[in-house]
Amino acid sequence: MWIRKSLRDKLKGVDSPMPTQAVSNEEFVPRHQTSTQKHVEQLIGEMSTERAKKLGLERRDFMRTSMGMATCFLASNIAFGKNYYDVDEAETWEPAAYNEKWPKSEYFIIDVQAHFTNGMALNFRNSEFMKNMGFDLKNDADAYSYKTFVKEMYLDSETSIVVVSGVPSIEYNKDKDGKLLDGKDRSPRGILPSWLMSQAAKEINTLAGSQRALSQGNLGPNHYWDKVTDKMDKALTLEQMEREVKKYGISSWKWYCHADPGRTGKGFQLDDENAMWFYEQSRKLGIKLVSVHKGYSYQSRTLGHLANPKDVEKAALQNPDFNFVVYHSAIKHGPGEQLAPGEAKDSWVQKNLYNPTTGDFEWHSVLMDIKKRNPNMKNVYAEIGSFFGPLSIAHPEMAMHGIGKNIKNFGSDHVVWGTDCLWWGSPQWVIEAFKRFQISDEFCEKFGYKKITKEDKAKIFGLNAAKLYNVNVKAKRNPMPADTLDRLKTAYLENGGQRSNAAYGWVRADD
Repeated sequence: MWIRKSLRDKLKGVDSPMPTQAVSNEEFVPRHQTSTQKHVEQLIGEMSTERAKKLGLERRDFMRTSMGMATCFLASNIAFGKNYYDVDEAETWEPAAYNEKWPKSEYFIIDVQAHFTNGMALNFRNSEFMKNMGFDLKNDADAYSYKTFVKEMYLDSETSIVVVSGVPSIEYNKDKDGKLLDGKDRSPRGILPSWLMSQAAKEINTLAGSQRALSQGNLGPNHYWDKVTDKMDKALTLEQMEREVKKYGISSWKWYCHADPGRTGKGFQLDDENAMWFYEQSRKLGIKLVSVHKGYSYQSRTLGHLANPKDVEKAALQNPDFNFVVYHSAIKHGPGEQLAPGEAKDSWVQKNLYNPTTGDFEWHSVLMDIKKRNPNMKNVYAEIGSFFGPLSIAHPEMAMHGIGKNIKNFGSDHVVWGTDCLWWGSPQWVIEAFKRFQISDEFCEKFGYKKITKEDKAKIFGLNAAKLYNVNVKAKRNPMPADTLDRLKTAYLENGGQRSNAAYGWVRADD
């Protein structure tokens, strides 16, 4: 049985800004919490209680400070047995120690993969274009709402700009009388359709009085389909393409090759005939950026194989003027348990999803091999949403391999920051983790990885995405006004005006 991570923590009295186990974004089966992760969770509880008491704070309040966040990384180092994260014990006692070491203005951060559902429950299993995984999950609409999105992404993290990233759904072009549909009428059951992403980005920028959000378009080659001829409906596709570019003002396409919004009974590939036609039409409209979901395919048992990144190679080589951002760095994340290296019944090893000898991950290695074969390929980028975070929680050494290989093969100028939040709650914890993250001397020598410099981190956090999205890094950006959530007709004080420390994805109820 699955349960929301936030509800599980509430029932067990756990309060941590950093997830203490891998949280499912509904694209893989939740893993059991490992013994090491349980140890991390225990240490966080013990250490935060001790510090809060001595500082005269409630533990809940302590855990929402920089000291609470630092305590989590110190606990992780202790539990995993090495100093994987750069954290001084003084940071767990004094805010000044943190502020001096980690100034908030140090990095310009663009999150290229962030989601909400505008109050709809995230319910992939009832969507006809996704295959049922056999779990009876309850809805939790507020956790994924637009209000929570603004709060967690902007008020509770250092993120400068968010790219609102969608989920493809069936869209109806006209009603029975032939009237052109728009807004909710186009996608009555849509999770996060293009028109809604556009509307949200425009509202966020208006509220801030500066550029703080961009939006994507969900239209893909298999969105509109002529079932009589079993071919792409090019007329409807062109019509919607122009609408998304000219009316919605999208900056990138967001593709799921293993999704089936047009009810075709099939998906598509980046290098097939329909995709190539799409590139040509998009080129005419001035959009030459494709963000594609690769890896994490378990929600589609029949089409999941299309999330393999092998099709990136031909598409990128034949369209050198396009840029392809490969979400999740194409890591597969198969079914079964996710245990730390060396623990019993480690199916990541047994199923060859992770090879601790080489540090390879299934499907991620396919993406790495593409670059090895094509060292001069400059238009493919590895995005690390739901890649770096889950690996660092599973075991920091996995994160070293994942990030180490991305930089070794693609270069730090072709690795892009994303978090896949709200699935993980506020992205601040994973921002903190990457700030503190480093690859060990041992791994650099053994696997040929490089130490990650501040310049590398600056590129990954935001400078690379700024180039892709034509963002002026030096332009003035205003913080969200204090009454932002009031203007959205919500109440920030529902959570005491503090970060909620809640992760909204799924975990196992029997942990």
